[in-house]
Amino acid sequence: MLDPARFDAQTFLRDYWQKKPLLIRNPWTDWHNPLEPDELAGLGCEPGVESRLITHGADMPALEHGPLPEDRFDTLGKAPWTMLVQAVDHHVPAVADLIQPFRFIPDWRIDDVMVSYATDGGGVGAHFDQYDVFLVQGLGRRRWRVGGLCDDTTPLMPHDSLRLLADFQPVEEYVLEPGDILYMPPRYAHEGTALGHDCMTYSIGFRAPSLGELVDGWTEHLVDQPGDDDRYTDPGLAAQDNPGEISEAALARMHRMITERMGDTQAFARWFGEFSTSPKPSEIDWSPEEQFSPEDVQAALDHFPMLVRNPASRFAFVAGEGDAVTLFVDGQVYECDQHRADAARSLCANRALSISAEQARADSVIDLLTGLLNNGCIAFEGEPED
Repeated sequence: MLDPARFDAQTFLRDYWQKKPLLIRNPWTDWHNPLEPDELAGLGCEPGVESRLITHGADMPALEHGPLPEDRFDTLGKAPWTMLVQAVDHHVPAVADLIQPFRFIPDWRIDDVMVSYATDGGGVGAHFDQYDVFLVQGLGRRRWRVGGLCDDTTPLMPHDSLRLLADFQPVEEYVLEPGDILYMPPRYAHEGTALGHDCMTYSIGFRAPSLGELVDGWTEHLVDQPGDDDRYTDPGLAAQDNPGEISEAALARMHRMITERMGDTQAFARWFGEFSTSPKPSEIDWSPEEQFSPEDVQAALDHFPMLVRNPASRFAFVAGEGDAVTLFVDGQVYECDQHRADAARSLCANRALSISAEQARADSVIDLLTGLLNNGCIAFEGEPED
């Protein structure tokens, strides 16, 4: 965990979040590198795991997409290289634990933990991202050079796959040791270079939907709604002097049709809950071989002390009237009130939780847990008690 004496979340949010970079010298109460390099290399070779290999030659860096052949690392030679593996938190619980200290930022904003390994001199190159990221040094040392803000007009190098800056002008330079953190807001230029071998960095990235993504997703959702009754009508139509004119009244009526539908805040909240919890493609399938019945779940709760969330699943909720909430899990919607709402809030707040005896007696809670278990979003943890 982060030591509150060395890192204060409220001060960070006020002074740095989405404003300016911040170097945080080892704020952990007890830092341990959560993943060995060989384990990361193994993940990079697995089908279904998104990985990239960047090698540095005399000219431009070269990019290869995984899964990597197991013998690829034996052929890399002495030139600098770096491997990046996406969503490692979905596969390694100790890496998923790195997210917990940063949950003062809402879960729907958190993307995943990318892990990079680099040999001496290895790195991605100077670039900028469109999202916030905490760069946690896990093993070895890395030099970070930080530049100014970039935008869509910033010149890039002519590369087919990598968006590298053509003219990087660093203004700050830091060397990170294990446990150190560098926070980078969106669009700040930065470049990381490994100093020595066995350099591992954990990048905790955050999602930021663009206006285009929101408009595309929301309007596509509206268009896909069933029914053909929402058509233009003009029962008060009056004769026009010129039949070629699209009248101001007609335009206002059609504009109102669109804005009233698009301005439905409750419908938007429901859609965004589905949109923001839609999971990435994942090979992690916790679905049981045989589907649970509500009776199975109720009986199992007497023996299994804890439920745990699938690390690849996304949970969020939107508050409704009174104590009711709408729960969203992996793009699915669950309406919840009373005991079920309490269970939904607990599922969103905790990655592992115990269901109370009162909740276990509520049919609505059992139905919710049964659906989540059968969809592979949660699972029972541990062995049955004697």
